[in-house]
Amino acid sequence: MKFTNGYWLIRDGVTLQRPAGVHDVEQRGDELRVHAPVTRILTRGDTLNTPVITVSFAAPREDVIAVEIEHFAGHRQSRPRFVLEDAPVTPRIHRDDEREVVEFSSGRLTARIALSGPWHVDYLWDGEVLTSSTERSIGYAQVEGEGPFVHEQLSLDVGEHVYGLGERFGAFVKNGQSIDIWNADGGTNSEQAYKNVPFYLSSRGYGVLVDDAGPVSFEVGSENVSATQFSVPGERLRYEVYGGGTPLEVLDRYTARSGRPPAVPDWSYGLWLSTSFTTEYDEATVLSFVDGMAERGIPLSVFHFDCFWMRGFHWSDFVWDPATFPDPRGLLRKLHDRGLHVSVWINPYIAQRSRLFAEGAEKGYLLLKDDGPEPSIWQSDLWQAGMALVDFTNPEATAWYTSALEKLLDDGVDSFKTDFGERIPVDGVRWHDGSDPLREHNYYTSRFNQAVFELLERRFGTGEAVVFARSATAGGQRFPIHWGGDCESTYVAMAQSLRGGLSLTSSGFGYWSHDIGGFEGTPDPTVFKRWVAFGMLSSHSRLHGSNSYRVPWLFDEEAVEVMREFTTLKQTLMPYLLETADRTTRTGAPLMRSMVLQFPEDPACRTLDTQYMLGEDLLVAPVFTGTGEVDVYLPAGRWVHLLDGEEVDTGDGGRFLRRRYDVHSLGLFARAGSAPLRLVRGES
Repeated sequence: MKFTNGYWLIRDGVTLQRPAGVHDVEQRGDELRVHAPVTRILTRGDTLNTPVITVSFAAPREDVIAVEIEHFAGHRQSRPRFVLEDAPVTPRIHRDDEREVVEFSSGRLTARIALSGPWHVDYLWDGEVLTSSTERSIGYAQVEGEGPFVHEQLSLDVGEHVYGLGERFGAFVKNGQSIDIWNADGGTNSEQAYKNVPFYLSSRGYGVLVDDAGPVSFEVGSENVSATQFSVPGERLRYEVYGGGTPLEVLDRYTARSGRPPAVPDWSYGLWLSTSFTTEYDEATVLSFVDGMAERGIPLSVFHFDCFWMRGFHWSDFVWDPATFPDPRGLLRKLHDRGLHVSVWINPYIAQRSRLFAEGAEKGYLLLKDDGPEPSIWQSDLWQAGMALVDFTNPEATAWYTSALEKLLDDGVDSFKTDFGERIPVDGVRWHDGSDPLREHNYYTSRFNQAVFELLERRFGTGEAVVFARSATAGGQRFPIHWGGDCESTYVAMAQSLRGGLSLTSSGFGYWSHDIGGFEGTPDPTVFKRWVAFGMLSSHSRLHGSNSYRVPWLFDEEAVEVMREFTTLKQTLMPYLLETADRTTRTGAPLMRSMVLQFPEDPACRTLDTQYMLGEDLLVAPVFTGTGEVDVYLPAGRWVHLLDGEEVDTGDGGRFLRRRYDVHSLGLFARAGSAPLRLVRGES
């Protein structure tokens, strides 16, 4: 949200108050509170009729500083709140009257607050300024027709780049963008996003989390071109600064606080094959696909049943369509006998014709309207006729929902695709635990995915649970994995999907997948083959479409060869991927990562978004052109193409290459002597 009209003026309908400077500071235990009136206090009379902004500093973990900006303290804290793991440290608080500053330090990170002159706070790492809050940074705004907002602006240095903010499909570098943290079912070619995370990562080596589950608005150099602004509705804004170092070190600190990505089962890294969405399928179709993959020598790990395993108008009732699947347990047993795991599609919406609707309504497990002492159930015809929402703020409703899923696990289901979770109403609804509907909109997906993921953990054990989730917010990395959502079947959509994945893994998420070949429409055979290479060199790999199947022989025989080659390649790389995943669970370093995450010291890597690292040793540059041409940037060092053996020594500086590959190859370089190279060569 923008509050100003250029540098000098305030927008019509907006009143804006800013702290003029520090009036006094006080220490309350391990917290430093700074009181800053909105005008200079020169006489005792100036303390009358003058609003005061209070800025508090705390140390929830080492190298992390939490900042809270507050106007009226009497407004209750909104729920839900992000789950953040505390390991409080005793901060060092030092007042230097000679320099007229007070310093608040957590580990190597310091907030230095100016005690005289205009409002100014520097955030320093080992004495070096990372970013600053200056005299025009903090604002308390009243917006006509919308109420109060609080904003902060943290300065951007020359050449500084901002990344993250969830899975966003536009430009990978967020500078110049206006971004609203608001989960929406918007596909992959709009400014909307399924996975909104109010955390950003700076190329200067620090991170910022806005600790608000609601609609955080970011202006990344797009209102004040020299700052990243973030604002929230209400009387207070809380954010956390994560100390410096490399981007991976910042993600380590952030995921230690917001949650580590857990281990997922080894079988989940293999190839997932889906029925697709609206296609016709039954037991014969399913088995023909599975057997067809085996006959063609394509290793398959998971078979996924999409929506129409249930009857239309009944989603979700978790009952197999008897006309299509008269013996589901028998079918799942056949799939298990073929060495496969089974995934089925679910969502948290309960259609009016679902067998669960009346039961959930009677027991009070569905979201209610806020329309009186005897409220009615919130319902919509968007997606399923008369559908309602499970109220996961009610523990009994959560247990009821997961008990229905237990029966599917008894049938032989191993995993769930937890779809949707973005279309959560805000106006006129009442949550069981009294949660603020504005904050519950984004947070709902965490409750949904957590309920399903923990059910699978209880059934199969730690490290053996995996979902295939579409929506998320901060902390959602604790319930993996996530895929990119509904993209078109083009080179452009393939590239935008990659940008989304790189943004998500810059936001604390360790794993990511996407629909190989695209979701909407049917890809050109060459696009499909190029996407296969990209998909099998992602952390997780799934063949899925909307109204057409994705088995490779429906494209051409060469697609079968390409599918077999890259599926086999991923199997060969599994020891390396599992070792990398182990570090993911310990440090939060994602399997798929942008070039800047791995090579932050290399200026050329700071804007690259058409290639990525798979772990620290394998560089992947998918082909996004019909000609097979691809530009590959190799950072300093010795690199070897994993498939054709080309060796490139870039010396002490990086180098761009332009190569042309047929559909059996792509830009795929390993560091000389690294594990991927040894595995492909069959060396121990």
